Amino acid sequence: MSKPDELIAELREVVFSRNKWFDSFLPPVVFIILNAFASLELALAGALLIALLFGIYRLIRRQAWIYALGGIGGVILAGLIAWFLGGAEGYFLPGIISGGLTAFLCVVSVFIRRPLVAWTSYVTRRWPLDWYWHPKVLPAYSEVTIIWALFFAFRTSIQFELFQQQAAATLGIVQLLSGWPALIILLIASYLYGMWRLQNLAGPSVEEFKSGSDPPWQGQKRGF
Repeated sequence: MSKPDELIAELREVVFSRNKWFDSFLPPVVFIILNAFASLELALAGALLIALLFGIYRLIRRQAWIYALGGIGGVILAGLIAWFLGGAEGYFLPGIISGGLTAFLCVVSVFIRRPLVAWTSYVTRRWPLDWYWHPKVLPAYSEVTIIWALFFAFRTSIQFELFQQQAAATLGIVQLLSGWPALIILLIASYLYGMWRLQNLAGPSVEEFKSGSDPPWQGQKRGF
């Protein structure tokens, strides 16, 4: 399998196979458009309506409703903050806080030698948890987690500056572009660097770890 095909397959497995990211992506889009051409109240109502429609759709299709429920809860929380602050920029405050918290958790997780990226991989792939802590595997996940920390810290700083300026329209666009589009780029970069680093570390692959193979190991060929 070529590297582009491998990347597409990995993204499909990790991200697009779940097909639920629209639940958190579309409500802000609706909010930005309605707030620009109508009013804050209508924008909040429109975003909540879209989130509710997604929830109904998931229930009818008997799909996992946790994503839709999270989208509804996120819209309600963001709407309450925007209403309380009296400005549309408040709608995006939960995302700013979430990004800052993610950057903080990335740094702490590396410090305690249990990098956040390893946990996200474990939740998705269910590989043996001890494999991630192997001395010839752990550095790759720690370094990628540092990349994540820098990304979320940079994104949060830009968004917080726009929040302080009360530039709601610009903040909304920046938050959307630095959301899933930027995260997909981050995931691709993480995968490419992580796989390269694992090969350089010359540690065991997941299967070699499971079987207790002795070195020298062939190493992880696919999946990070």
